Amino acid sequence: MTSADAPSSVDGGSVRRPLVAILSGAGISTDSGIPDYRGPQGLWRRDPEAEKVVTYETYMADPEIRRRAWRMRRESPALRARPNAAHEAVARLERSGVPVRVITQNVDGLHQLAGMPARKVLELHGTAREVACTRCHVRSSMAEALERVAAGEVDPACLVCGGILKSATVMFGERLDPRVLGEAVGVAKAAEVFFAVGTTLQVQPAASLVGVAAEHGARLVIVNAEPTPYDGVAAEVVREPIGTALPRLLGALG
Repeated sequence: MTSADAPSSVDGGSVRRPLVAILSGAGISTDSGIPDYRGPQGLWRRDPEAEKVVTYETYMADPEIRRRAWRMRRESPALRARPNAAHEAVARLERSGVPVRVITQNVDGLHQLAGMPARKVLELHGTAREVACTRCHVRSSMAEALERVAAGEVDPACLVCGGILKSATVMFGERLDPRVLGEAVGVAKAAEVFFAVGTTLQVQPAASLVGVAAEHGARLVIVNAEPTPYDGVAAEVVREPIGTALPRLLGALG
């Protein structure tokens, strides 16, 4: 915990504010125009071949897959999207003085664009707003890489060492950053209220954070259109649209 989460004293007494953790999945960003992956209209259901583009082994071995990946990145709505009412409600709660930590499975950066301090957002699956070299691991801007693609480089290489560039996201076949995952587990253990929002809770180890939070006494609230494996241990399950439900729920806390 940081000093911002510590108990504060008022007139000699102690006022303790509970830590609120929010695990967000693709469903929180659909109102921003970013389709989810596993929902009824999800990308994986509409185009099963798309998984190859985000599978590390295939991406590294097949130049045509990489070219397709760069075309998809240029066309992706993620970098053009803006935060919606749900992202803004999370940032508003944090500004009210309530200790808030976001653990997100998303790579769109919309929590930060809405006003959440970057240090309070744990991006389990990385970020689509940067690229990383698979050889020297230097990072740079995705926008700059896409400018090179627009100028005619169908598979731009690292400008430092010539290695293969990829989105700074965790692809299938890659491990999550152990530091980020460790911090997420710590947040789940410390949270007194834990929201799981817009996530099917089927992808591990992200989904296991819900169980960790519940085992450590957090009040679990699930906001998702479809049932999840953890509905049975939740104190509250909300099926309403996230854009209206989450602002209401978080407004009550603030």
